[in-house]
Amino acid sequence: MIYSFRNDYSSIAHPKVLERLMECKDEQNIGYGEDYHSDNAKKYIKEKLGKDSDIYFLVGGTQANTIVISSVLKPYEAVIAVESGHINVHETGAVEGQGHKIITIKGKNGKIVLDEVKKILDTHMPTHMALPKMIYISLSTEIGTIYSLEELKEIYEFCKCHELYLFLDGARLASGMVASNITYSDLANYTDVFYIGGTKNGGYLGEAVVFNNKEISKNFDYAQKHYGALMAKGFVSAIPFEVLMQGNLYLEIGKKENECAAYLQNGLKELGYKFLSDSVTNQIFPIIPKDMFPILEERYGVELWEVLDTKYYAIRFVTSFTTTIENCQEVLDFLKEYHCD
Repeated sequence: MIYSFRNDYSSIAHPKVLERLMECKDEQNIGYGEDYHSDNAKKYIKEKLGKDSDIYFLVGGTQANTIVISSVLKPYEAVIAVESGHINVHETGAVEGQGHKIITIKGKNGKIVLDEVKKILDTHMPTHMALPKMIYISLSTEIGTIYSLEELKEIYEFCKCHELYLFLDGARLASGMVASNITYSDLANYTDVFYIGGTKNGGYLGEAVVFNNKEISKNFDYAQKHYGALMAKGFVSAIPFEVLMQGNLYLEIGKKENECAAYLQNGLKELGYKFLSDSVTNQIFPIIPKDMFPILEERYGVELWEVLDTKYYAIRFVTSFTTTIENCQEVLDFLKEYHCD
C-alpha cells in the first residue's frame, strides 16, 4: 500500500500530542480525571466555548454516543436520527442495546429535515409508542456534508419548542467546523450536549463530551463509571485535548484535512468522476466501475461505501492530519495512467 486513505485514525497521533505525552512519561498523576491534565484540558475547552459547561473525557465515539444517550434518556424515550446516522448504521445496535429506540427519518444530504421530525411528533401515540425526546445530528455527517449555523439554530429552536434535547456527534468536528460557519461558542449556545472528537482529529484516542444543559449532566460521572468508561488513568484521555485545544491546532488539523480532500475531489472531477455526495469535508465518495475497486483498495486502502448497481460502486477516501497534497496527487497520477492503459 502506498498511502492509506481508509480512515483518519490510522496514524497514532499528531506530533505535538506525542511530544506532550513523552514530556509526561515520568509523571505520577491522580486517577479518574482528578489530575491537572484534565483540569487544563477543561479550562482550554471552556475558554473556547465561552461557557462553564460540564466536560467529561471518554475513549471513543461509540462509547460517547451510547453513554450520553443512555444517561440522558429514560428507558421509554427515543432518539431521532437520519437513516445514515452513525448511531443507526455503524454502532452495532449499541444505543438500542441499552433500551432506547432509534427513530429514523430519511433526511436530505445526510442531514435532519425538520418537517420529517414534525411528522413523527404529530403521529406519536402516547403510552403505546416510544416517546421522542432527543434529536441526534453529526458535524460532519456520515457522507461529509455539514450543517450551517442557521440550520443548527433552527434545529435547536425546534427542539426547545418541542421539549427535545439536541445532541451533536463531533467525531469529525474539526473538519466539520472548518467547512461550516459554526464556532465553538455556537456549539455551546445551540446544543444541549455535543462532543469534541479527538480520535479522528489528531489524538491517539479520546472524545471530550460537553454538556451545555446542566440539567441533563447531573450524575453523568455515575453513568460513566457504570458503563466502564471512567478510566483509572483519566489523564491519558485528557492529554490530547490539553494539546489540541491550545491555540488553534484543532482547527488547523481540520483545515489541512479539508484542503487535501478538496484537492483530491477536484482532481477526480477533472478526470470525469461523479460523486455520491457533495462533500466539503475530509471524506469524499467518488463513483467508480466496480472492477477498479480491488485495485484502489490494495494501493490506497479505500473503503467500499455503497454498491450502486451491478456496474458501479461508491468508495470512500478519507484524509487525515498525515495526508499531504503529494499523497493526493499520486492517486490522480495513477488514475490518469490507469485510464491511458
